[in-house]
Amino acid sequence: MMAMNESAGDPARALTLQLLEWLEHRPRTYAEVMDAWRTTCPRLSIWEDACADGLIDGDQSRDRIVIPSPKGRELLEASRNVLRRRS
Repeated sequence: MMAMNESAGDPARALTLQLLEWLEHRPRTYAEVMDAWRTTCPRLSIWEDACADGLIDGDQSRDRIVIPSPKGRELLEASRNVLRRRS
C-alpha cells in the first residue's frame, strides 16, 4: 500500500496515512471507524492522534459521518507527491 511504502521507517505515520486513505475511499460512520481503528494500546493511538492533530472531520448528524479534514487531505496529497517524485 502507498502509505506503508512511503513511511516504512515510521509505523505511526504509515498507519495515520492508511487511516486517512481508508476514510477518503468513502465516508465512514463513527461506529465503523471505532470498530476498525480504536485501540487501547497507548503506543498505537492512531485514531486519537489523528483527531488531536486535526486530520479528521465529521458531521454531527445521526450517522456521524467521518472524513479526512482539509489538513488530513493535504497530508495525503503531500505523501502522494513524495511517491510520485520517487517513481
